[in-house]
Amino acid sequence: MCIRPSSASLWTLVLVASCSGGRGESGNGAPVPKPVTAAESVTATPDSIDLQGAGATFPYPLYSKWVAEYQKLDAKVRINYQSIGSGGGIRQITERTVDFGATDAPMKEDELAKLSKPILHVPTTLGAVVIAYNLPGVDALKLSPELVAAIFSGELKKWNDPKLKALNPGVKLPSDPISVTYRSDGSGTTAVFTEYLSKISPAWAQKTGSGKSVKFPAGLGAKGNEGVAGQLKTSPGSIGYIELAYAKQTGIPFASIRNRAGQFVEPSLPGISAAAAGSMGALPDDLRVSIVDAAGDAAYPIAAFTYLLVYQEQADASKGKALAQFLWWAIHEGQAFGPPLHYAPLPPEIVTRVESKLRTLRTGDQPLLPSS
Repeated sequence: MCIRPSSASLWTLVLVASCSGGRGESGNGAPVPKPVTAAESVTATPDSIDLQGAGATFPYPLYSKWVAEYQKLDAKVRINYQSIGSGGGIRQITERTVDFGATDAPMKEDELAKLSKPILHVPTTLGAVVIAYNLPGVDALKLSPELVAAIFSGELKKWNDPKLKALNPGVKLPSDPISVTYRSDGSGTTAVFTEYLSKISPAWAQKTGSGKSVKFPAGLGAKGNEGVAGQLKTSPGSIGYIELAYAKQTGIPFASIRNRAGQFVEPSLPGISAAAAGSMGALPDDLRVSIVDAAGDAAYPIAAFTYLLVYQEQADASKGKALAQFLWWAIHEGQAFGPPLHYAPLPPEIVTRVESKLRTLRTGDQPLLPSS
């Protein structure tokens, strides 16, 4: 079944990247996806519906594309999505100042305990966190889990360290100091990356830990995936972690990482999908799952689902129905737009599970989607 909004309606969809520092750039000079501003050319009507969303920067390029494509189908509701980071998305949906939140890191039990009503985690796509770097003349770099932990803990200080050279024979590594860049805002990308570090390094797990906001032992912070990409782009000798789409868009090279099976794997759609496949057996009913450091020869080790957060019971029937219909489109037709932007489609078994979850959305005792 594919649910579409009524063809008689007029949809206006707007995404806003709140951390953009200027036209087409982040505050640190990195290109960011141009916000879709259909509302500027479509006049609101008396029956227009406004939906407010906020959260993860990780999936913003895809969400922006979805908005543009869904706009071609119909436009009645105006959606304003602010790319403010996963921490902000969780905070705002908890405070009910938005209609939906977005996060790469599933909400934890203590965060769920603060909610007044049950919330659904709706997986929308799969992406990769890459370790990107700025080393002029170095187009390929291999990193082991141990070296990743040593770099981001500040223990490995020079690019020509013998351990790095041994792993990269024939690569001319400079004697420059290693400059770490990390996310300064509450970030699902940080949560995914530090979960990886905690899994592969007991010392990191004990001293720094994982989460959307952690105190990095070394380096400089920047806001958003856009901000980290901008810092990397303009700072030779730097290294940091960003979502794959941002690395591709900015042309920043990224490392191959040795996975749990001992294979060096570049971040790619097959590698992301392999990580998801290796984690399907651990998928819980609420769909909150980690695919970090997944099993499998082809699995890229720093991959993740990203989620939209919606209350199961919608107070406003019109808003709830509009949101439910958009979500249904996103997990079906919307998946085709992910691969060109370097996001992996949801596995079929996940789509089936999400369909069941979306059919539980309701206003009072009235479901917002057909039962079949």
